[in-house]
Amino acid sequence: MADLLKMEGISKSFSGVSVLDKVQLSLRSGEVLALMGENGAGKSTLMKILSGIHSKDEGTIKLQGTEQVVSSPKAAQNLGIAIIHQELNMIPYLSVMENLFLGREIKYGRTGIVNWSKMRDEARKSLNQLGLELSPDTLAGELSVGQQQMVEIAKALSMQAKILVLDEPTAALTKREIEKLFQVIENLKAQKVGMIYISHRMGEIFQISDRITVLRDGRYIGTRETRETSMDEIVQMMVGREIKELFPKVETSLGEERLRVEGLSQPGKLENIGFSLRAGEILGIAGLMGAGRTELVKAIFGAESYSGKIYVDNQAVNIKKPMDAIRAGIALVTEDRKGEGLVLELSVRENLALPNLRTLSRSGFMSHRMEQEFVDKSIQKLHVKVHHPNQRVGSLSGGNQQKVVIGKWLETRPKVLILDEPTRGVDIGAKREIYDLMNHLVQEGVAILMISSELSEVLGLSDRVLVMHEGRITGEFLRENATQENIIFAATGGKSHG
Repeated sequence: MADLLKMEGISKSFSGVSVLDKVQLSLRSGEVLALMGENGAGKSTLMKILSGIHSKDEGTIKLQGTEQVVSSPKAAQNLGIAIIHQELNMIPYLSVMENLFLGREIKYGRTGIVNWSKMRDEARKSLNQLGLELSPDTLAGELSVGQQQMVEIAKALSMQAKILVLDEPTAALTKREIEKLFQVIENLKAQKVGMIYISHRMGEIFQISDRITVLRDGRYIGTRETRETSMDEIVQMMVGREIKELFPKVETSLGEERLRVEGLSQPGKLENIGFSLRAGEILGIAGLMGAGRTELVKAIFGAESYSGKIYVDNQAVNIKKPMDAIRAGIALVTEDRKGEGLVLELSVRENLALPNLRTLSRSGFMSHRMEQEFVDKSIQKLHVKVHHPNQRVGSLSGGNQQKVVIGKWLETRPKVLILDEPTRGVDIGAKREIYDLMNHLVQEGVAILMISSELSEVLGLSDRVLVMHEGRITGEFLRENATQENIIFAATGGKSHG
């Protein structure tokens, strides 16, 4: 296969800090190249240079042997380069069709008048290619996260891209949507489209890729043929060391009941949910997208209304808003860290301090000494890679942003910590650090309620597993009885307990 793309000697610095140092990457026609590395390794920066968002300081970019200057996203699009970003870029108040053709509307000749009928037909074709049964006139804000992600993919495909960059494309997709996406990828390979696939899901990488390129700390480590390498070798290339055990589960003695939920319901979303959670326990919640898992934890946290009863330490609590939950000792790390977990324009220091203003204040005034001590301690404890505490949190990698979200709640000393997709879009090294932190917290008596769409994560970390389907609990399993087959059976509506 001929080289479709060749990036050589790519270097980039921000404010004097080197992010990429003479990195190389090659992509052949009709192949899937997996681009791997821990958060902060330089993957996103390299792809932003390819897509014209950032300019390179040094190096060359060649397309089919000809050197090109990718000066802007529009220039990249004209060169046949399309990128699907990890964070969704849809405008919620526009329709699916308007999002698909934003900035490239189909018009009647030279009149400048938009041809809505033609756009609607083309939008329907793009959606059908991915098996999406959506009306082009549906507002983007009414779609699930998974549906929005698939529309982003449909938009990129409609541009007839020769090079398609997929940045964590399956992070919010259901199993069926992932299967459909992989079918589309196979079809695109047959059409000689080259794809750069970024994902932290090792199983996917070995299933879908032809070659794997690894970056570490902004440097090129190497490229391997997928069929000739192993998961262990790739992990070692990524982190510079072996990770013997991916899920380091520690045995803890369970304490008193921390949380009890009785008859929790929401019209059309949740039906008569009941469970308990003990100190030192990790209770995993599994289920397919749309099962009601996020709605459940948002109700417990007071972010959504509900009927039913909630008890903390055997005391009934009246949770009508998030502040009520925080006062009761409940903390929630939301699945949408950028939209709900962080204030992106504020610094790392300010984000860490936000839920802790009361404990960092004296007589109504912030103690800058206490704040500085707390922030420095949190950054050190969580191994947050940051140049300075006043660095804007939006400029951090996904894994480091997630550590800040978790860190800001730890000082509130929660009795119950709810983690909704805690490692989504997080690299394997940062995942291990989050798992170690969870183990440390349960050893201190914190009760953890964890939602994860990665079955291996649920099985590897949980003491018990609850399974939800269409707003109801359809399965409950102790660790020793929780198997992939049992959970999938219950997640698709079969009643199962063990």
